[in-house]
Amino acid sequence: MCRRLGVKLCQSDKCPLGRRNYPPGVHGPKGRQRQTEYGMQLAEKQKAKVSYNVLEKQFRLIFERAAKTSGDVGQNLVVLLERRLDNVIYRLGFAGSRAQARQLVNHGHFLVNGQKINIPSYAVTAGDIIGLHSHSADNKYFKQQLGKLKAAAIPGWLYFDSSKKEAKVLSAPQSSGVEQLFDVQAITEYYSRR
Repeated sequence: MCRRLGVKLCQSDKCPLGRRNYPPGVHGPKGRQRQTEYGMQLAEKQKAKVSYNVLEKQFRLIFERAAKTSGDVGQNLVVLLERRLDNVIYRLGFAGSRAQARQLVNHGHFLVNGQKINIPSYAVTAGDIIGLHSHSADNKYFKQQLGKLKAAAIPGWLYFDSSKKEAKVLSAPQSSGVEQLFDVQAITEYYSRR
């Protein structure tokens, strides 16, 4: 997908885009063809889906929720995507990618407000406390990750307390403070065509 969309979307050091900076295909490098407006909007939507590791139906439902919420639709979309539990685990540095964070949440390694949550799409709210499950705290992987968390760049809307091994959601995420690999306006225009 990185090669198809022309942007490094994966968190891997061995990203295929670094080795072959052209679209995939049998006939080798031909360069990027000129896109239509619709094609550009579709590519931006695909970038957002791939970078947040969300399926098409989930993404459409998130967009519909963002459209129903008052305010700018594009900013609401980014905020809803950032509030997902798997994204929060990734932002805290417990996982190297959103796909890995999704798997860690699925396996029940995290508690939200003292309750085990194994749903990656769970939306956190301001004041939620996210901690490790007691059986996961002794895990070798999490001991390594807790050592790395002190150096990790945690966003301003999250706070991690290393002594208690838990994080707190201080406020709703701001779309301005989020690094975006995609154009939110193009995604809004793509869905407004329907």
